[in-house]
Amino acid sequence: MTSRVLVTGGAGFIGSALVRRLLEEGHAVVVLDNFWRGSMHNLRTINSHPSLTVIEGNVMNSDDLQRAFDALGGVDLIHHLAAINGTKWFNEAAIDVIDVNINGTLTALRKAMEWGARFVLASSPEAYGDNEQMPLHHEDTSVFPSAASHQRFSYGASKYLDEVALHHAVHQGLDARIVRPFNAYGADMLGDEYGQVVGMFFQAIRNQQPMTVHGDGTQTRSLTHIDDIVEGFYLAGSLDVGDDGTPLSGRSFNLGSQDEISMLELAATMNQIVGSLAVDCVLAGGYPGDSKRRLPNIESAQTALGWSPKITLEAGLAMVWEGLQTGP
Repeated sequence: MTSRVLVTGGAGFIGSALVRRLLEEGHAVVVLDNFWRGSMHNLRTINSHPSLTVIEGNVMNSDDLQRAFDALGGVDLIHHLAAINGTKWFNEAAIDVIDVNINGTLTALRKAMEWGARFVLASSPEAYGDNEQMPLHHEDTSVFPSAASHQRFSYGASKYLDEVALHHAVHQGLDARIVRPFNAYGADMLGDEYGQVVGMFFQAIRNQQPMTVHGDGTQTRSLTHIDDIVEGFYLAGSLDVGDDGTPLSGRSFNLGSQDEISMLELAATMNQIVGSLAVDCVLAGGYPGDSKRRLPNIESAQTALGWSPKITLEAGLAMVWEGLQTGP
C-alpha cells in the first residue's frame, strides 16, 4: 500500500538513501531539511521524481512540519532522522546538539500524535552512554558519567531522552519504533573533519594525505553499509507487526555488523582496496569519552524485522571506493 512519508533530515547521508528506497517502493515522500549538513547533491538521482517533495525548513518549527503535511495532503509515517551528529560537534557545540536533537524530536513527536502517523526514531548506540557490556542488547541500561567530565554525551544523552519521550508517546497511543544504526558508511557520507571515519579516511586518500586516527587506533567499531542500514529503517517503518507476530510499537532495533574492526585495521583494509593510492596513517589525540568498543546485539532486529546485515566490510568498502571514482 502506498504511504505518505515524511523524512526529516531527508537530505542527509542516511536520510537521502532512505528516501530513494521509499520512492522505489512506490511511496509519496516529503523531505524536510535545513540543509546545514544535508544537501541536494545527496538527492541528485531522485530530485525530479514526481512523488518527491523537498521542503527547506527547521524540524523544531511546528509550522514547517505542517507545511510538509500539507504538501502530501497528510502523513502516514514519519522517519525522524534530523539531528546534529558528528563527534567534533558533540564537544564544540553541545548546547546546539542538545537543543536540536531533543526539541526537534519533541516537535516531530507531537505532530505524529496530532496526525496519527506512525513514527520511527533514528536513535544511536551513543544512547547507551558508557555501557561497556558488549554486545549491546536492545534493552541494555544506559550509563552516563559526570556531566563535568566532557561534553561528548550531549549527543548520546539527547538520544536517550528522545527514546524516553518516544516511550511516553507510545503510552499515549502512538505507534512508534526506535532504530539504532551502528556506524553507517557509504559513498555519500561527508569526509570533512566533522564527518565519520570511513568518509574521512577515503577523503584523505583522495587528497593523498595521511589518514588521521584519533586515539591509539585500537578502538573498534561495527561498520555497517548504508544499504543494510536503509533496509532496517524501511522494515521498521513498513511492517505492521513483527515477523514473529509481535507488536512493534515501543520496540527498539539495533542495526549493525557483527564484525568489529579497529581503526588501525580499518586504515590498513582501505589501503589494500585503493592499491597504489595507499597513504600513511598517523595517530592524533583521542576524543574525550570515546568508546573503546561498539558491538550490537541484533537479536531483536533479526526476530521481529527479519533483518540482518548482508554486505561484508571488504565488499562494502570496495563499493564505496568505486562509487567515489565513478560518481559526480
